[in-house]
Amino acid sequence: MKILFASAEVAPFSKAGGLSDVVGSLPKALEKDAEIAIFTPLHGCIDYKKWGLKELENSEMWITFGCYPQKFKLHMTKLPGTKINVFFVQNDWYFSCFHEVYPRWLDPRYEHERYIAFSLATLEYAKQLNFRADIIHSNDWHTAMIPLYIKANYKFDEFWAGANNGKGVKNVFEIHNLAYQGVWFEDILDFANMRKDIVFNEWGCEHYGRVNWMKGAINYSDKVVAVSPNYANEILTGEYGEGMDYTLRGHTGKLLGIVNGIDYDAFNPKTDKNLIKNYDIKSIDKKEENKKHILEYFGLKYNPQRPLIAMISRLVDQKGVDLIRQAENDLCYMNADFIFLGTGDKSYENLFIWLSNNTPNIRAYVGYRGDLANQIYAGSDFFLMPSKFEPCGLSQLIAMRYGSLPIVRATGGLEDTVVGYPLNDSTGFKFWGYDGHAMKDAIYCALNVYDDKYTLNAMRKSAMSADFSWKESAKKYLEMYKSLV
Repeated sequence: MKILFASAEVAPFSKAGGLSDVVGSLPKALEKDAEIAIFTPLHGCIDYKKWGLKELENSEMWITFGCYPQKFKLHMTKLPGTKINVFFVQNDWYFSCFHEVYPRWLDPRYEHERYIAFSLATLEYAKQLNFRADIIHSNDWHTAMIPLYIKANYKFDEFWAGANNGKGVKNVFEIHNLAYQGVWFEDILDFANMRKDIVFNEWGCEHYGRVNWMKGAINYSDKVVAVSPNYANEILTGEYGEGMDYTLRGHTGKLLGIVNGIDYDAFNPKTDKNLIKNYDIKSIDKKEENKKHILEYFGLKYNPQRPLIAMISRLVDQKGVDLIRQAENDLCYMNADFIFLGTGDKSYENLFIWLSNNTPNIRAYVGYRGDLANQIYAGSDFFLMPSKFEPCGLSQLIAMRYGSLPIVRATGGLEDTVVGYPLNDSTGFKFWGYDGHAMKDAIYCALNVYDDKYTLNAMRKSAMSADFSWKESAKKYLEMYKSLV
């Protein structure tokens, strides 16, 4: 069985969110059972020498979009620790010129052009490499064009029609975040060289008079995967469906939810080289050394009677940062220290900078550093995730791996992965209402548990014992793939 993964970002080469971690780790768990190739853009931020990329000979390719020809080249390396080939599509006009995966302030039309170009180039390069995938696994709206291309432009293409023993290539589309759907005017189909009479209709990609790439992928894919079972149910409702609930309810037969996993080799407090002191479930007491270090780094005094609460997140509305704003006056008087790390909306960045400069117990790092993030996971006692909605979430899984107990709003994958106190084998704390008061109540509950060291250590051990590696989730993906071929 051959599987082609297409994604806008792939860890460890390029990373902006959880999507990169999933596409960078799920194939590892599937490697023994399938032949896999991963396609991703060659972003300007990718360290060419560090990862050993090499340009493939005679890979130069010209593709015309609308009336504009574009030049592409293809580069390759191995996914670290595997034999899986990762192919990087180079285009200097759309990707290599930026040092960010998702550059800010892009013209929306141009952003659509970027991913249309990448998606079509991926299909053409797969043909050139003779990688006739049985299944193409597309991720989020950036690659949602691929199922449409397969059903329209490549419907009678001998290469793709001959896949899967002559039954044709199958499409799997994964929704990591339904809020971003890829919506633009219908003239973008002319640029994409797609026939409007085939795809621009209510059972294709037309949604209220606009092109909606995600709707097209949902309609044209053979399986649609949400990144947690609870999120798969939530997006069928008007509250979480982002205007796509009606379409999704028409495809419940091919919709399923599979919880994301994390790479337990990459996130391992016993071997993590970023930590001041390594530890595991049998030596949790050494976690305190990491707490001392991170408090010192942020200019906070160490006090064994004061817990450290951390938040590592994109600073966007989805992540519940406005609840921090609602509760800021109470947070600065709590018997706890807070460290925030992240980047995103300027208003939220300014909020964290102000809190860091004007409160005695709150510090922030506006930006992102993987080494610092791991040190914060290891040094914190509790991990705050007050999300408005959360398809799955990886931060709470990493936090539990490092013995930091999540304080989460029970939505999406947070509901699936965190066992709330005071249930048996509790791994964290939950609140349900989306408001600052509910979040504060959950934090106060955590502070009370912190004073009870017996319960605290029992919860830490439960959290560190929880298995959210790809082992079980990969089995479900494999069963899904086999059902298609």
